[in-house]
Amino acid sequence: MSKELQKNLRKQVAPYEKANTKASIIQMINTLGPFFLLWILAYQSLQISYFLTLAFTTAAAFFLTRIFIIFHDCCHHSFFKSRKANKIVGTITGVLTLFPYSQWQHDHSIHHGTSGNLDKRGTGDIWVLTVDEYLAEPVWRRIAYRLYRNPLVMFGLGPTYVFLLKNRFNKKGARRSERINTYLTNVLIAAAVAVLCLTIGWEAFLLVQAPLFLISGSLGVWLFYVQHTFEDSYFEEDENWDYVKAAVEGSSFYKLPKPLQWLTGNIGYHHVHHLSPRVPNYNLEKAHVNTEPLQNIPTITLKTSLQSLKFRLWDEQGKKFVGYKEIRAYAKVRRSQTV
Repeated sequence: MSKELQKNLRKQVAPYEKANTKASIIQMINTLGPFFLLWILAYQSLQISYFLTLAFTTAAAFFLTRIFIIFHDCCHHSFFKSRKANKIVGTITGVLTLFPYSQWQHDHSIHHGTSGNLDKRGTGDIWVLTVDEYLAEPVWRRIAYRLYRNPLVMFGLGPTYVFLLKNRFNKKGARRSERINTYLTNVLIAAAVAVLCLTIGWEAFLLVQAPLFLISGSLGVWLFYVQHTFEDSYFEEDENWDYVKAAVEGSSFYKLPKPLQWLTGNIGYHHVHHLSPRVPNYNLEKAHVNTEPLQNIPTITLKTSLQSLKFRLWDEQGKKFVGYKEIRAYAKVRRSQTV
């Protein structure tokens, strides 16, 4: 991709960066309204059948994922024109999704500025090792890496740890405003939980909230994972890293059925989002459809996305993700080179 094409790409997407207050408010209504209604129905259905409750909580989990997209847009200052409005709505939706607004905004901005950069991994991303790095690691660290990348950990224990524990604490050296926002988020979460437990009882609260939390957490991590973990993704060392190439080659177009596309806030157009984070989620599809060069980017579907589960390590020589089986050949070559 030439430098000229890269510049033109960003220019072509620029018209879609404007937030539309009316569209944002409508999205809040058609997202938050159904979510709270489904939560209430899930609680009421406890007296009928827990299978019915699980049906309502599963539906609510998808709407909570959509709420996270609103939170996500607020963190990019793309949901409203006003930074103050973005912060207020971002903090409120952060309480619902268990994410402190200012803390996640900071980490996520680093993710956007370093995605696909092999020399700047570690903040706001998923732990990825190259084949050579993995082979050079001691046994205990290889085991840790394999556990981390295990689907049960990544999509089950991982979200639980991040959402419930990691998000509750500030990092060392965090700005004062960031620390205050995290404290405020924690207090509001604790207050909401206390009110609900006192009102409906802690057992009923957990029976509704626990599955909702687990399902939405797994969905969120899956979306993030699959949009950067596909066979011919993009990773380069810092000196060769390019922002636009990392966006359009290292972020997939997750082509979902229309209902799922709507429920996930169009985040499947992840290449557009990484190219220009200021594009609101409701403009991502328009930007993709009306920008011809974006038609030829990595596309995955529900079916093909499942293949990403076998991708574990980045092969710097082949410029692709590989599984653990493939590294046996690499290890054999490495041993022959040291003899």
